[in-house]
Amino acid sequence: MRWLLILLLVLLLGLQTRLWVGEGSLAHKAELDKQLDSQEYVNQQLRERNEFIAKEVGSLKENLDSIEAKARKDLGMIKGGEVFYLVTDQDPRPLTQITNKEVDSP
Repeated sequence: MRWLLILLLVLLLGLQTRLWVGEGSLAHKAELDKQLDSQEYVNQQLRERNEFIAKEVGSLKENLDSIEAKARKDLGMIKGGEVFYLVTDQDPRPLTQITNKEVDSP
């Protein structure tokens, strides 16, 4: 009877160890749940981006004005008879090279 009790205690400890530590444990499940939530968020963002792109493609297929607007924005297209003005800064350095001190001072 004593050996049976020892055997059952060892078996119980083994099962408890498996429950709390290692692969398949509660901590492992919690980590996987966290990864799942993170991936679902990323997937939702990508779904929204895909919907936006699909709407834009549909608009470009059906509407010539949207094609013209995209060409103006992305390619700098101008119509005949229009005048193009290019406004530049006097400081030839890129904006990334200007320090905050120079920007704040008058």
